[in-house]
Amino acid sequence: MIKEFILVGLGGALGSISRYTLTLLAAHLAIASELATFAANIIGSFLIGILIAATKGDAYLFAAIGFCGGFTTFSTFSAQALQLFQAGQRLSGIVYILTSVICALAFTALGLCLGGKIFK
Repeated sequence: MIKEFILVGLGGALGSISRYTLTLLAAHLAIASELATFAANIIGSFLIGILIAATKGDAYLFAAIGFCGGFTTFSTFSAQALQLFQAGQRLSGIVYILTSVICALAFTALGLCLGGKIFK
């Protein structure tokens, strides 16, 4: 059981560091934080689809649960969506929510499909 916690923790740490790096890169390039969050969630959704199809056991714990869990960010997405509504940008908030959810689902499905074909 301890080994599993360590695998998830190490994967989560690497995912969180990667996510933070993406945030810093977006800030450096003057890209909106919502776009960086969107990118992290879409990349993570695609990656977890592949990982579900391709990994089991320890690799799954480390990569899918740990790394993708640390890399993607539902809480930041939620806070940013609410901030858009609070700023009176209702249409932007709705578009942000819909595109994030639809694209995340689509990219997870794409990752599952590709992973299933590649790793069969």
